[in-house]
Amino acid sequence: MNDTFRLPLGDVVEGAVRWLIDALGGFFDVVAVIFGGLYDWLDASLSAPPFWAVILVIAAFAYWSKGLMLAIGSALGLLVIVAVGQWSNAMDSLALVILAAAVAIVIAVPLGIWAAGSDRVSAVLRPVLDFLQTMPAFVYLIPAMLIFGVGPVPGMVATIIFALAPGVRLTELGIRGVDAEIVEAGHAFGASPGRILRQIQLPLAMPSIMAGVNQVIMLSLSMVVIAGMVGAGGLGGAVVQSLSRIDIALGVEAGLSVVILAMILDRVTSGFSAPRERRRQPAPDAVTPTSAGSPAAASAPEATAIAGDRQPVAV
Repeated sequence: MNDTFRLPLGDVVEGAVRWLIDALGGFFDVVAVIFGGLYDWLDASLSAPPFWAVILVIAAFAYWSKGLMLAIGSALGLLVIVAVGQWSNAMDSLALVILAAAVAIVIAVPLGIWAAGSDRVSAVLRPVLDFLQTMPAFVYLIPAMLIFGVGPVPGMVATIIFALAPGVRLTELGIRGVDAEIVEAGHAFGASPGRILRQIQLPLAMPSIMAGVNQVIMLSLSMVVIAGMVGAGGLGGAVVQSLSRIDIALGVEAGLSVVILAMILDRVTSGFSAPRERRRQPAPDAVTPTSAGSPAAASAPEATAIAGDRQPVAV
């Protein structure tokens, strides 16, 4: 192909990344220290206790989210991970997923709220989110590895960028989907925009926001596995190791552990996003009938009318 018409886009981006490294090297060092410290602390919190204690905590979250069956299924799935010898790797990956998803959600939800309140911001964010969602996941690892080196931090940063888009989109979609008449009623009662957001829009948009949180967590888990290629460790590192060794047994065990973690995280977060049905007990009658023809047999509206008139009524 003739190089005369070649657009040197890759060279421009590479030069921009290297300029960022030179100009913002101190900032990136601080980010690496913070993310590395948080990851080490969370990983130690998950790996140091006995496996049965961690299983009990996760089963309690599952029970709180969706009930007894999910708690039992989560406990059995985690026991399978212990049985195949992937518990330590699974906790490393879980720590990475929790931290990366938390940072992505903290960034995505405010951006979604901002985009829902401004058409101009939404128009600017839309092509950026399209770009983030369609770019191959492996591409994010290259600049992250150049900036942060090898280890869990570049995998975490690449995971945050990769998983950001659905959280922003679904937050904006949920807030824009709130009935305009309800918002207008809030304005009519003199509520401030912040109060309307906190007490009307966010509660009504919560199912859509939680669906975005679920998607962020799922994408984080899929990216964490890919991040094993840059030394992030965990189950992704085990998968990469099995690929380099052509070790079918290790690949199946690590892959099954990823599937179990994904199912648990998906069911737990979807359980929190679904509205819980409260048991509806029949309301007690306003007046308990004692005998036919007695004043107590009057209906509630009639009783109210009687009380308002304060006149004896012949039965």
